[in-house]
Amino acid sequence: MLSSRADTILKSIIAEYITKGTPVSSQTITNEYELGVSPATIRNEMMRLEQEGYIMRPYPSAGSVPSDKGYRHYVDSLTDVGLPQAEQVLIDHLFHQIEGELEQWLSLAATVIAKSAQNIAVVTKPKPAGGQFKHVELVALQDALALLILVLHGARVKQQLVTFDRPVTQGELAAIANKLNDNYADLDRSQISTKDVILSPDEKLATNCLLKMMQAEDEQDNDEPYLDGWHFMLNQPEFANSRHRLALMELIEHRKLMRAIIPPGSTSCGVQVTIGRENKTEVIQEYTVVTSQYGLRDEAVGTIGVVGPTRMHYDRVISTVDYLSSVLSTLVAELYGRKPARPDRYTRE
Repeated sequence: MLSSRADTILKSIIAEYITKGTPVSSQTITNEYELGVSPATIRNEMMRLEQEGYIMRPYPSAGSVPSDKGYRHYVDSLTDVGLPQAEQVLIDHLFHQIEGELEQWLSLAATVIAKSAQNIAVVTKPKPAGGQFKHVELVALQDALALLILVLHGARVKQQLVTFDRPVTQGELAAIANKLNDNYADLDRSQISTKDVILSPDEKLATNCLLKMMQAEDEQDNDEPYLDGWHFMLNQPEFANSRHRLALMELIEHRKLMRAIIPPGSTSCGVQVTIGRENKTEVIQEYTVVTSQYGLRDEAVGTIGVVGPTRMHYDRVISTVDYLSSVLSTLVAELYGRKPARPDRYTRE
């Protein structure tokens, strides 16, 4: 737990580093910030912050830069994060110039966020958050071979061959399908996995097959995300290192970016901020990822967010992602003829 004085000095270091992008010396804090303490006190507090892992020095004679831990403390202490009213009005006006065009809304959202955050913006199309079982059929093909036809809510139909351990008749297959339909109607993958129902070996085999099909559907990236802001991020000094640029570009080219920043099955609500090594994917551990889901929960959910260096204007990025997710949720609800749910505002992890 940082003291009030250490907290103030850490925030001053972060503010200075975010603005200028160069290591911050104790002399800079003394000269630029009226903290009401002596230069010696500032030096001592900065030494303590370094010892506790909140700041670090790129090399011994350099000034200090925030660590992931320091940024996490800073982000968790943000209060009253919100977009200025004038910017909210401007964004609302821009979106309502586009009547009922989802693709144009998403493209505009990516452009607005990229310009505001000065980093890469990513926006995905809304789709069901997780597949829900609607109906299954089993059709006999050969003695022990059948075709499993799985229908999910949203008119999604999947097919898979199933090989049983013994010959099965069409009548037996119909009985298996009827039991699964009776027990699994309207359930998602996790609910089916944990449902307490007694199954025969053949019914277990069919259940395992449909669960794998649902998992593949849940994890499938059907559409390229809307991307904007490359030119902003490439101007950041952090990306003078070509290795960082190439690793991120490779993720995008191979359509793996969204899976890297949002693990399959993630259902987090509100704005999520993942800093540096908090990211599970190694390639993204040089970055901060700020994301939020938008849309209609359990019906049509998309993701909106920013990928950039850990040195970013967190309050501005968070407030922009937060507000745009609310705008898109309202527009998607109108498209589906629903009332928009009360949006999940920025939450800290």
